[in-house]
Amino acid sequence: MLHEQIQHALNEQITLEGQSSHAYLAMAVWAETNGFDGTASFLYTHAEEERQHMLKLMRFVNERGGVACVPNLEANDQKFNGLEHVFQLILEHETRVTASINGVVDQCLALKDYTTHNFMQWYVAEQIEEEGLARKILDKLALAGGDKGALYLFDRDIANLIDDHA
Repeated sequence: MLHEQIQHALNEQITLEGQSSHAYLAMAVWAETNGFDGTASFLYTHAEEERQHMLKLMRFVNERGGVACVPNLEANDQKFNGLEHVFQLILEHETRVTASINGVVDQCLALKDYTTHNFMQWYVAEQIEEEGLARKILDKLALAGGDKGALYLFDRDIANLIDDHA
């Protein structure tokens, strides 16, 4: 049976993963309506990935005898100051997600819930990849330096980052 504190922490993580998906969707819409089709495709793919992270948590909670909560999600801001702003927000968000996951892991250890601890290790590894990818993208955007030609090439090539990340 899932400890009540762990269930609560996992439900909070479920909400955060849902918010992540929502945030990526808002960014995808902005990118698509501002001519960055490659970036939009990347962000739509990431939105679905975050939704899958949420569903994986929900199923785990239910399988362990808990009850997963379906999160109420609010619309995110859909105004951004360019691609660098979008990916800086992504890095900041992913850093918050990492801290939250680490908090769940800490609770698992404190309550000796080794089953959930083991399950959460997938999320720990995933966050290393997520933060690394956001940093890699920000590095590429810094190289572009706001040059429109370079941003065009970045947008065209970002689909390769999806393939490399998958």
